[in-house]
Amino acid sequence: MDMTNHSGTREAAWYENWTEVPDSPFQNRPQPEDTHEYRTLTYERTGRIARITFNRPDKGNAITPDTPLDIAHAVERADLDPRVHVILVSGRGKGFCGGYDLGMFAENFSDTPASGTHDTEGTALDPTAQMINHNPWGTWDPMLDYAMMSRFNKGFSSLLHANKPTVAKIHGFAIAGGTDIALYCDQIICADDAMMGYPPTRVWGIPAAGMWAHRLGDQRAKRLLFTGDRISGKQAEEWGLAIESCPADELDERTEALVERIARMPINQLMMAKLALNSALLAQGVANSTMISTVFDGISRHTREGYAFQLRSATAGFREAVRERDEPYGDYKRKDSK
Repeated sequence: MDMTNHSGTREAAWYENWTEVPDSPFQNRPQPEDTHEYRTLTYERTGRIARITFNRPDKGNAITPDTPLDIAHAVERADLDPRVHVILVSGRGKGFCGGYDLGMFAENFSDTPASGTHDTEGTALDPTAQMINHNPWGTWDPMLDYAMMSRFNKGFSSLLHANKPTVAKIHGFAIAGGTDIALYCDQIICADDAMMGYPPTRVWGIPAAGMWAHRLGDQRAKRLLFTGDRISGKQAEEWGLAIESCPADELDERTEALVERIARMPINQLMMAKLALNSALLAQGVANSTMISTVFDGISRHTREGYAFQLRSATAGFREAVRERDEPYGDYKRKDSK
């Protein structure tokens, strides 16, 4: 070892990346690819930041069976890249994520399979099998339902269980299943006028991720889930759901400032801090909350009321059923009602 060229001779050497130190184990090794396009999102690394961006803007970035698999793969890609310090999740178009693409189940009971999935035909994730399991005239198997929904949660929760910090940038709307994704992130930053909530608690849904009480506390979580009401990004910050809220035209700049600040930290410091803090969060019973909430989400879609909503969607269309669900509460809006 050259005792004249040690880390003490370099200014702030502790800020050097795993790949930047002179004795890096990644010297002369090929670098992971910086970009990848998935069916529902894109992946890009810029400097120390991995950017996962939902990419179905014409569909409100609605969740499909591909989404959790795409998220899990992209998160693992970032987690293993020694150059990445922080993972940023956002959405293209008018909002973050408008929830599940429920028309697939709520309007259509046919046996026509959905296209473009990750080789799920013949598995518990097969859309045809799940549509049959959602037939109100047939027999519902709750564990087949759980096998599907628990896999969605497994993909989304990779954002919580990743070794590296994850940040959700929310503009426009994060509704229903979109909140399952956002609440698994370590930090949420949002526009003041963003809308967040889980209106399907009014009928045909329970938040399967089970993260609301862990993020908001008991009373505020119940305030939202007992009514299906939405809150603005500004209120999300005031309630502690978001770490920061700002005018929409400042969101990009403020988000970049946050993730750049995180990215300055050494990777191992970030990992240790996250693992230590996650140990307290997980000790609250996140896994149990998720399991119970996922089972109840399945039950909610197969109650008398749930079947009424599903049949109304099949008869009059999903958006009409949503209008009838939300108008009594005075908050029906076509853009954020999934």
